[in-house]
Amino acid sequence: MAHKGELTRAKIIDQATQVFHRKGFLSTTINDLLAATGTTKGNLYFHFSGKEAVAAEVLRKAHERFRHFLETSLQGPTPGTRLENFFRQALERNRDKGFVGGCLFGNTALEASDNAPQLAALVADVFTEWIESLQETIAAAQASGEVRSDLAAADLAGFVVSALEGAIMLSRLNKREEPLVHVLDTLRRMLDLKVAESPVIIRHSPSARRRAVGEEG
Repeated sequence: MAHKGELTRAKIIDQATQVFHRKGFLSTTINDLLAATGTTKGNLYFHFSGKEAVAAEVLRKAHERFRHFLETSLQGPTPGTRLENFFRQALERNRDKGFVGGCLFGNTALEASDNAPQLAALVADVFTEWIESLQETIAAAQASGEVRSDLAAADLAGFVVSALEGAIMLSRLNKREEPLVHVLDTLRRMLDLKVAESPVIIRHSPSARRRAVGEEG
């Protein structure tokens, strides 16, 4: 059974994640965190040295969740299928959020790279791990003939991540899935991905998107 202090700390992290995702790390104040978590300033400072310490823990926990997402989405009988499954689950992941909030790591990279080096370093680790995971899968798909082999797997993996981050930003901006769907389709063609499965179908569900407004990723 978790200790009361552990439960309090976990609650602070959970609620702070939603605030940071919505407002950004730099715009969020201690008072914002106190209001969201329902805790006192003394209690928050008992568990964390300050806002940046809370932010760092939020990013570490988010990294753990994203690592699990990569591990579970990059699954399938062949490397090409694993890559296709990742694309599909990346779309579903953002659909489920109603394209609200975008990518916490991409948001933080833009926000913290010049002003919060500790947070920037944590995000850099996430992107490095992400690219390396895709690089491994793409290299295996090249060897199996499911992905073009005239470009280095590392270059292709970096391009995929960059394209996805831009597409997630545009889908968040427009609250529509089409930018992400179109980029995923372009990535399939660019990679010359050969998978004997039906393509992703765009879901038009304005009501579902309205229900998702206010939810955090």
